[in-house]
Formats: sequence, C-alpha cells, structure tokens
Amino acid sequence: MYKREGVTLYNTYENRELSWLRFNERVLEEAEDERNPLCERLTFMSIYQTNLDEFFMVRVGSIHDQMLLEDNPKENKTNMTASEQLEAIRERVKELGIRKDKSYHKLMKQINNKGIKIVNFAELDEKEGEFLRGFFDREILPLLSPITVSKKRPFPFIKNKEICAVAVLETKTGKNRFGIVPCNNGMFSRLIEIPGNKGTYMLAEELILHFLPEVFAGYNIAVKSLVRITRNADIDADKVYDEELNYRDHMAEVIKLRRKLQPVRLEYTREVDKSIIRTVADFFTIDKDMIFKTDAPLDMSFLFTIEDELRHDKDLFFEKRLPQKSYMFDESKPILPQIFEKDKFLSYPYENIRPFLTMLHEAANDPEVVSIKMTLYRLAKNSKVIEALVEAAENGKEVDVLVELKARFDEENNIGWSRMLEDAGCNVIYGLDGLKVHSKLCLITFKKGSDVQYITQIGTGNYNEKTARLYTDICLMTADQKIGAEAARVFYTLSMGDIMKRTEHLLVAPKCLQNKVLDKIDREIQIAKDGGEGYIGIKINSLTDKKIIDKLIAASNAGVKIEMVIRGICCLHPGIPGKTENIKIISIVGRFLEHSRIYIFGKGEREEIYIGSADFMTRNTVRRVEVATPLYDPEIRKRVRDMFNLQMSDNYKARELGPDGNYTYVKHTEPAVDAQEILYKEAYYNSERSD
Repeated sequence: MYKREGVTLYNTYENRELSWLRFNERVLEEAEDERNPLCERLTFMSIYQTNLDEFFMVRVGSIHDQMLLEDNPKENKTNMTASEQLEAIRERVKELGIRKDKSYHKLMKQINNKGIKIVNFAELDEKEGEFLRGFFDREILPLLSPITVSKKRPFPFIKNKEICAVAVLETKTGKNRFGIVPCNNGMFSRLIEIPGNKGTYMLAEELILHFLPEVFAGYNIAVKSLVRITRNADIDADKVYDEELNYRDHMAEVIKLRRKLQPVRLEYTREVDKSIIRTVADFFTIDKDMIFKTDAPLDMSFLFTIEDELRHDKDLFFEKRLPQKSYMFDESKPILPQIFEKDKFLSYPYENIRPFLTMLHEAANDPEVVSIKMTLYRLAKNSKVIEALVEAAENGKEVDVLVELKARFDEENNIGWSRMLEDAGCNVIYGLDGLKVHSKLCLITFKKGSDVQYITQIGTGNYNEKTARLYTDICLMTADQKIGAEAARVFYTLSMGDIMKRTEHLLVAPKCLQNKVLDKIDREIQIAKDGGEGYIGIKINSLTDKKIIDKLIAASNAGVKIEMVIRGICCLHPGIPGKTENIKIISIVGRFLEHSRIYIFGKGEREEIYIGSADFMTRNTVRRVEVATPLYDPEIRKRVRDMFNLQMSDNYKARELGPDGNYTYVKHTEPAVDAQEILYKEAYYNSERSD
C-alpha cells in the first residue's frame, strides 16, 4: 500500500510468506477469541506455535537454501529478494511473538482460576523448594547429560526443537566456558507437580535451569537461559537421491539427514546480555536476525496435558460433535450396489467415513472385484484403509498402491505402511521423479461376465480416519464409467512412470489442470464481455499460482463476479478499484480445519462444479499429480453449491480480506451464520430423518 496525490494505492499482490504469517495470526486470534471455550483456546495457542515451527523448518529453510543457490533471488509476485523476505519475516514474527506472549499469560491467568497453575521458584515457599531440590537430585540429575564446551569438548549436536539450558560458567582462572544441558530427553515428565498443592506444576526445564549450579558444580553461573533451535527441514529428496539405495531406503536416509540440517532460528527466554546470545547463535551458525526472545514457554505441547486435567469440566471445551450417518447411504445394505445405482457423496467431519471404509472391505471380498488401485499420501496411525487393502491382497485381488514417500513429516509412517502392503502381496510404487503424487484417488475394477466396470472415489482429503473427524473434506463415489475409465488411465500412466497428457472429464495436474482452469476462466471472461453473467466460485486452502492470479485479475476487469473462500495463503488483494474490484475473498478459521477444494465456473445451465485435491499453488498445479472430478449428479451439485454459498455467508468465523492485505471479521449481524455449526446441525437432522 502506498499513497500518490492523497489517493491510497494498493499493491495487487501479496508475498507468500507474509500472507502465511497473516494466516497464523488468525490462528492466534482464535486463541484470543473469548467466544471459544477456554481449553480450546489453549489448543489454538499450541497450534500457533506448531505452525510457526513448521514455517521456519520449511519456508524459512527454503529461502535460506535459495540464497545459497542464487544471488539473492526474487519471488515472482512482489519482487522481494530472499534477504528482503527474511527481514520482513523477522519483523513480523517479532510483532506476533509479543502478542503471543501476552495472550499466553492472559490464558494462564484464566487457567489458574480453574485450579491449574504453572509456577516458578519465586512463587514457592521454603518447604516446596526443598521438595523440588530433593526431587531434582533423585529423579532428574542422574538422567541429564551436561556438557561444558572447550577445545577438547566441541559444541554438541542439539536436536531440532530441543529445549536446552545454557550457562556462561566462570572458572577460577577467569576463563569462561559454556555449559549446555538438553532438557527434554523423554525420560522424565515435562510437568512436575508440587506436593500438597494439587494442580500446581513447574516445567521440567525451569527446574533444571534453577539447579544449574548443582549440575555444573565447581563453576560460578554468570548467566543462564533456556534456548531452543529450529532446524531447516526442507530437503529435495530427488536431488540427494542415491542410486545405490532402493527408493524406500533412500527416503529413510533423507529422514536421518533432516535431523542434522542447518539451524534457522534460535529462541531464548531470559533477559541476558545479547552478546552472550549471539555467541550461542554463532556456535549454531544462526543468522543474528533470526534470534527471538520469548516470555512464554519455548514449547507449548504441555498445554494438552493441562487440557486433560480439566477434561471433567465440559464448559471448557466445544460441545461434543460426532460424525453422523450419511443420509445418502443405507448402511443396513451393501454399499457397492448403492453406488452403482446413484452417485454418492460424503462430507467430513459432519458425516462418518464409515461408508467409504465399508466400500473398501466389500470390494476386498467381492468375487467380481478384480483390482483396487489407490494413491496414499497421509494415513491414520492404525489405518483401517491399510487393513482393507491387505485383506483384498490376501483374498487374491490385484492391489496397486502408490505410496507417496515424500509426504513431508509423514515419510517415516509411509515407509512402514509400504513395507506392510508389500508383505501382504500388494504392488507398491513410490511416485514419480520430481513430482509428488498428492491426489486422493481410488479405483475399484469389476469383471462382470465379459464387461469391465468401475467404481471411482475422488476426494479432497487424505484417507485418514483421524483427520476425517477434524478437517472439512468432501468426496465423491461414482459408478460413472467415463470417469472410471479416465481414472484407470491415470493409474496406468503412474505405473509407467508417466503423466496424463490429455483428459476429457478429470482435471489432472501437472499437464491437465492449470491450463483447463485458465480456459474455464477465459470462458467466463468472454461471457461477461458478451453481456452475460460471468461467475467463478473457488474454495481452496491457498492461492499462489501467478498465472491463475493474473487470469482472475483479468476476469475481474471484464466484470466477472468472483467469490473465494481461502483459508490460508492468499497472494491476491481483492477489492482494488480498476483491478480486483469484482473479487471477494474470505477466510474461515474455526473449530474444524477447512480443507475441501471446490471449483465453480458459471451459473445456471452452464455451471460446472469440480472437487479435488489441488490448491491453486504452483506446487500443486504444475509440480504434483493432482486430480479433480466434475460433479454430474444434480443432488450432489446442489449440496456442494449450497455449502459454498453458506460459507460465503458466514458472519461468525469468517474474516474478509481487504485491498490493503488485512483481514477483518465479517460484520456480525443477526442471525449468526456459523457455517461449520450449521453444517453439523444439518448432518444431525439428516441422520435422524433417515432413521
């Protein structure tokens, strides 16, 4: 935003990283929102920190890597150099950090009123202090691994996100040394309860920090603090591929390598001489601009333990909601024949994932089923999907599974699942060179006499029973044979290490999604230029693809009405006169993670609606295998259109993006429209009606 002759002018584009930080600010707002129950606000506080950790591990790490490969490269929307982005990130994170600290302490005061208190030594009496001294000597000190740094004892390797107590140790000779004690080795509880004071706890790292004089006996502790480092986790697995290893073993090596990557952030907790902190940062070779002081704990995961202690008080949590039976299925009857009869649809977490799982188990045992093909990206810990695929293979079905071993931070789990599937006799492949397979696609093939028939499932979310209760996702199950035949071609090309070059029904990245979306936007532009009503409705997690952004700007200029629900990153500023004035963008951050992707083009008889796995990010549209499907069934089309319109009407959790890049809550008017709550109420009503 800038001014010229008294007129405010707005930038059309937003930097990706700064937009992401705005998203995490909305998560922090949920921790501050007193309309949310107290313990749910603790959850949002923890999510805020976890999100920020991953941001540094992946995005900041990636920008650092870019600077090593190129001479201060620029990103393609705001033309910010890598160093300018890092500087802007640092300033924004510091601003948000101050706000986060205040919010945390405000939350903990309210938690105190519920009988749970986190204390430090200044708040303890002599008797409690003596107990902790004895507890430390017996239970903690024998399990610590302190290190003093000297010429013969080099600076130790510190794990990613590991909390350490550090101290400047004064010797009798006047030569100072550094002392380091890792604090979260997993051998003792993070929360230590004070005896005789039920509900009063001290964090283990605070206890260790207090008793550092005992840990480093013989030294004088000149300065001490708690620190935590965040390491770069952004590894291009294909660039470091070792042809001597099979791909699964290679990914196991990548996981080990990630644990040792360069630190990109240092956090600390005490007011100490900044030269000391910079010296610590030098040991880690961390940029001095990526050092952050915090007045809140360095790791918020203990907040979940506090929530468990308060679980008895239902007023501190959201009202219990359970996924309901879908009215589109009669679960007293077999599922597969119902799908052959009519397209079916599930909406998570409002409806139960059970019909989909039942469909897989029926397919595993149906004598007419000859094969099941599936792409897997992220799975639940005890996956019932894997159970069904193993059952199918053991029953003699051909089971082809593409397991994406490069699903970030889920690589280790997926390696384990791939071994289990292979042991059961499934054919397992690991994706394509240079392309992640992110699609949510399942194809069941039947041989009925001389006929081959298909049932296809295409969704927006992972085959994960846990996230199906937490994320809003949708999926189509169809016996449309044209869609099935095209899905079969997708699996054939993947098995051959190739990609789809042409499609008629499905949108399949990297070659047949972005270009088709651009063509559909062009159609709406032409309709508007011809005097008709051009319309585009989009619901995605993120918008960064500049080709699509520029085409949306052109559509706005042509008079096309554009409505978008974008939960996270958005690199386009709407509402700018003469540029994006016909674009409205909202973000919904609420109880459930908005994750479904919907693309709507046109209105009335020419309306097209798609659901799929791809956000409008370059990594999705041209660097991954993604699949979106058209919705042909009138009832399902209406359901999806109504869901989208409901979210655009949300005035409870929706925030509207302004031309200046800021988000403000949609003005609350009666009646309150909380889209997520309304969809759950509808699911309960439909379930009861179908009984």
